[in-house]
Amino acid sequence: MIRKEVAEGVYLTHLPSRKFKTGFLSAQFVTPLRAETAACQALLPAVLRRGTMRCPDMESLSAALDQLYGARADYTVRKKGETQCIGFVASAIDDAFVPGGEKLLEPLASLLGELVCDPVTRNGRFLPSYVDSEKDNLADAIRSIINDKRDYADLRLLQEMCQGEPYGVSRLGDLASLEKVNGPKLHARYLQLIASSRLELFYSGQAEESRVEQALREAFSTLPRETIQEISLTARHSASETPRQITESLDVTQGKLGMGFRCTSNDVPAMMLVNALFGGTSNSKLFLNVREKLSLCYYASSQYHRSQGLVTVSSGIEFANYQQAYDEILLQLKAVQQGDLEDWELEGARSTLCNAFRSMGDSQGRLEDFYLGQAATGQSGTPEDFLRELQEVSLDRVLAAANTVTLDTVYFLQGKAGSSHE
Repeated sequence: MIRKEVAEGVYLTHLPSRKFKTGFLSAQFVTPLRAETAACQALLPAVLRRGTMRCPDMESLSAALDQLYGARADYTVRKKGETQCIGFVASAIDDAFVPGGEKLLEPLASLLGELVCDPVTRNGRFLPSYVDSEKDNLADAIRSIINDKRDYADLRLLQEMCQGEPYGVSRLGDLASLEKVNGPKLHARYLQLIASSRLELFYSGQAEESRVEQALREAFSTLPRETIQEISLTARHSASETPRQITESLDVTQGKLGMGFRCTSNDVPAMMLVNALFGGTSNSKLFLNVREKLSLCYYASSQYHRSQGLVTVSSGIEFANYQQAYDEILLQLKAVQQGDLEDWELEGARSTLCNAFRSMGDSQGRLEDFYLGQAATGQSGTPEDFLRELQEVSLDRVLAAANTVTLDTVYFLQGKAGSSHE
């Protein structure tokens, strides 16, 4: 892996590999995640994907991709730490497998550059029909979050736990902010974004670094660069002295209990193992005890948000089981903190995590997503680094990290009287 600055505020991560039959390109703007701009910025790549000046509609854009042996180009909106990452990923057959020696890297890179730098406009503005239709699509996507109550409860827990923090903002923004977006405002945001936001470029495939760099330099040669906005590192917050309790009522038949913890440990590999032992795998204490043995939850798992120093628990329960499930989840955390572990538990958790990092190299998309997260949050480690560090973590380090975990926020989604469906 090589990461280098190829232009002002433009970085290229080259991930050479001969195991794939596709060449994979990604262009991602990294910008602070803010409640007031999240919806506008989430809308932007969807509008850009509608066409370029050379290919001004979806039909001509699809035809251009078809000419590159069925290449693909999709827009992305992601949240990495306290940043919002928006842009495009594209892939095509690797040149080594194209008949007649035809080169696809350069035209694919060029098309990626067009999507970003030369979108279809009329009188210096985006086409109103494109903006309106994608705005409707984004509004539908934001509204649909509530249809999956598990995802909804997970989002609400983070919103409550991280009130006033960027991490509490959804990657798609909110409906109230989206309503205020119109064509001129979106275009103004676009011009500001491409001039001042850091651009992360990624390539995975067989092409040499110098060729990839040249192709992308040419593709993005018209990108305006002004003062590049610095991304500030995440600020850690301490847990509340008394855990906050939030209860919400919706027409559901299954309760959703979410619990948010803050941890002060900076020992990331040890915290990853803490989470795997607690609820991060199918051999974890939450899964084996709270779900399987005691049948208190339909599902119970935990997630470690390493950029923020958070652990969140997600569970689905019968309303009447709230207190019992709550107590048992805390009891399982205490068991990890006290080292109440079978010999196989720590090594099983370590093996699961190590296998996840080993298999990361089998997917170009997962590799790009990993390195984007590293770049967006100011980290530099590779999957191999994590693999090595995980293998070196002792039980003492795991217990030390576990004992910095403190309950901060509890969110419970309960049913309304007379609820009959979820």
